[in-house]
Amino acid sequence: MGYILGQYIPPKHFVSAATIVLNDDNEILLIKGPSRGWEMPGGIVEEGESLKDAAIRETKEESGIEVEVLKFCGIFQNVKKSICNTLFLAKPIGGNLTTSSESLEVGFFPVVKALEMITIENFKQRIEFCLDQSKHPFYVEF
Repeated sequence: MGYILGQYIPPKHFVSAATIVLNDDNEILLIKGPSRGWEMPGGIVEEGESLKDAAIRETKEESGIEVEVLKFCGIFQNVKKSICNTLFLAKPIGGNLTTSSESLEVGFFPVVKALEMITIENFKQRIEFCLDQSKHPFYVEF
């Protein structure tokens, strides 16, 4: 951006944090959002909040599940929309599956079934990258 009429206008970027939550049965936590269908829980990082804390908070808000972050996996960057999506592997440590204003349905699903349920290819790719330790850390532009 830069200066407009002598006034500095900071660049506008959105940073999100999402979790790939695997339970002891190797099932993945998905939420069904009102507009994008099935996806991993996550959302925009608030001012003064760490990426990790945002991932934990968003997962709890959208699914009712409390998680422990195990690992930072990588970043998917939507260059045209100025969005950086950070991704973490996590495990459930408490809570109960609960829907919210951001989730119509929530549940744990076998990985293969979960990937079939997700209709947005980019979301599938994020999960596949997170589950493939050999790709960590990753940086993907789209």
